[in-house]
Amino acid sequence: MAAYILKRLLLMIPTLFGVLLLTFIVIQFVPGGPVEQMVATLQGQNSGGERAGGGGGLGGAGGYRGRQGIDEKQIAEIRKLYGFDKPPAERFVSMLGQFARFDLGQSFYQHKAVWQLVKEKMPVSISLGLWTFFISYGIAVPLGVAKAVRAGTRFDLATTLVVLVGYAIPGFVLGVALLVIFGGQLQWFPLRGLTSPDWAQMSLLGKVTDYLWHIVLPVTAMVFGSFAVTAMLTKNAFLEEIRKQYVLTARAKGLDERRVLWKHVFRNALIPIITGFPAAFIGAFFTGSLLIETLFSLDGLGLLSYESVIRRDYPVVLGTLYLFTLIGLVTKLVSDLSYVLVDPRVKFD
Repeated sequence: MAAYILKRLLLMIPTLFGVLLLTFIVIQFVPGGPVEQMVATLQGQNSGGERAGGGGGLGGAGGYRGRQGIDEKQIAEIRKLYGFDKPPAERFVSMLGQFARFDLGQSFYQHKAVWQLVKEKMPVSISLGLWTFFISYGIAVPLGVAKAVRAGTRFDLATTLVVLVGYAIPGFVLGVALLVIFGGQLQWFPLRGLTSPDWAQMSLLGKVTDYLWHIVLPVTAMVFGSFAVTAMLTKNAFLEEIRKQYVLTARAKGLDERRVLWKHVFRNALIPIITGFPAAFIGAFFTGSLLIETLFSLDGLGLLSYESVIRRDYPVVLGTLYLFTLIGLVTKLVSDLSYVLVDPRVKFD
């Protein structure tokens, strides 16, 4: 086991290196980088100054600078400001050194450390992710067991239809419908944000109630289709275990059906479900749903990632990529090791 863990940990290094290298290379060929955006912004300001002072004739200072644009010295200073005065290889090695010290860098545009930005946006993503995780598993596992026990009945067919319809409807489409019906027409729930503007002045009970009131619609939009895979996986796992010889033997000995189901079948059937818990639980802390966050005006990690890509905020893009890739690799290792805890028969050697 120790050798397996050490091997997996060592394999994380080239994996991280490859992900960062590939992303860094792609970034070098993406047009409209931070230097180009800053130059365009300054040229727009100069052009605006030209129009504002346009009544003074062609010889005015504002008009001359607007037509002349940005000189090479200013462009060189901008490149130095963002670190693009160095060769790509040197910048990549410097970035790896920073990441090795868990220094994710500084945002180009928000003038904050990437760590600080992640901490600021994480509460929104945690709220969405954890509620989605617990509600999805809380619905999916009991539903899958019930479907397996009643396989082929009307209940099984009806719930399968509901699950598949929910899985087929995109979360953002359902979110729009929820906003229009329950937020707009009926006005039962708020349209945006996680809390009300006067949340700080509320009592503890009022804060909890206000928070739950705001979180209902976005969580419903995310949950409705997310439990479909887990429910069907649970059903199929139970059906496979119910048909095995040890279940027939237990029934032949006269054991109660409930005892057979929950004491013998339940543990073996939940092995593929339980081993996915670590990844799903840790992922709930860092899950960013861009469309849901945009739709309900929630400033979370999904919106941060999207805006950083659009604005070419490379420290945020690469810093969050490094952090989430590392967390994903560690979580995958924990998920694989959980097989041994759930089923001692599994041996990695």
